[in-house]
Amino acid sequence: MDPLILALAGFCIMLALIALKVPIGVSMALCGVAGFAQIAGWGAAVSLIASEPASAMSNLDLSVIPLFMLMGSLAVAGGLATDIYDVAEALIGHRRGGLATTTIVASAGFGSVCGSAVATTATFGRVAMPEMLARGYKPGFAAGAVAAGGTLGIIVPPSGIAILYSVLSEQSILQLFAACVIPAMLAVLSYLIAIQISVRRDPDAAPPGEMLPLPARLRAARKAWSVIVLATAVLGGIYSGIFTVNEAASVGVFIAFLFLVMRGKLTRKTFVRILADASSASAMIYIMVFGANIFSYFISITGAAAFIINAIAVLPVPPVVIIFGLVGVYIFLGAFFDEVAALVITLPFVIPLMQHLGYDLIWWGVINIILIGLGMLTPPIGINVMLLNTMYREIPMGVIIRGVVPFICAGIFMLVILIAFPQLSLWLPSVLQ
Repeated sequence: MDPLILALAGFCIMLALIALKVPIGVSMALCGVAGFAQIAGWGAAVSLIASEPASAMSNLDLSVIPLFMLMGSLAVAGGLATDIYDVAEALIGHRRGGLATTTIVASAGFGSVCGSAVATTATFGRVAMPEMLARGYKPGFAAGAVAAGGTLGIIVPPSGIAILYSVLSEQSILQLFAACVIPAMLAVLSYLIAIQISVRRDPDAAPPGEMLPLPARLRAARKAWSVIVLATAVLGGIYSGIFTVNEAASVGVFIAFLFLVMRGKLTRKTFVRILADASSASAMIYIMVFGANIFSYFISITGAAAFIINAIAVLPVPPVVIIFGLVGVYIFLGAFFDEVAALVITLPFVIPLMQHLGYDLIWWGVINIILIGLGMLTPPIGINVMLLNTMYREIPMGVIIRGVVPFICAGIFMLVILIAFPQLSLWLPSVLQ
């Protein structure tokens, strides 16, 4: 069989398996091994099955994933999200739309110690949603703010998705973390603007509250110290050069564990749940990495990536048009597949294309992370939207979807800005080099 036809068949079968709910990593590994065997023989394919997991497990960059997952689980159990939310609420919660603003700001703060969009959404779905609904916020608007805030869990470094992209594309984790800092600020600003526009169009969506006395606000502000200590130890340690990424993650786990113990929240049941959550999340990522690497070998040996690059290279359009075309492809795939799946299954084709077009892979990593966050808000797959609908069955799915529309528009605006001005992502990494 012609290698290109074999690559197309393997890609289509992989998509079908994913659509049938076969895990992403397993789908990619099965198609990669079977396709590789058709070209190189079953002996080479079996050797690949044995060598690739061993190679991935010995990758020090990949070892940071379970550490950050564990740190995030400890932070959730330790109540750090409640602390940062209480601080933001005391300072800005009295304004019209203040609790929604509080949710965005608190989600960004919590994202700096969590690294997971789903965990951030679930946490503030429990912390912020009841408070907003009790204050008379419209359910759709409240849910939209929580869902959008959840995406900051992967945009604000350290991020599990950023680590996954760095490993698969062989880029520096530290550089990608640095590249995400300014886009994360832009994301927060974009969401806050979306809140203000929504509130001005519909003042009843978010009624104002009462301002707390100054002593009460100062007392609440003290709660921020736990998140500040943890985020400073991890991110400050990384950017100052005191710690490597792995060492910083280990320090973060230790500090988060101390907070859990100091607050008297460490029980046997809680500890087992924390380990189970971190282990399952890490195992899922490891399996995706195994599968993606095996599938990349298959695509490479067929020459499919080179064929796509040559086909696109002859198109009479500027490179930026190709970038926006890829963004459209990712949004289309996100309508049917999880956005992380879209990232993993397209990297074997897209990374060589980006290199051919001369784009920085760190910048493209930031664009991918923003796209994944956008996909978490867009139907029908939007994970954050579905999670909130599961948590609050009394709020119809249509109401939640309408509530996230302003934040989707903000995400698209942010995406266009980052594509038009790549230096917003690349300036800080260049300074830290």
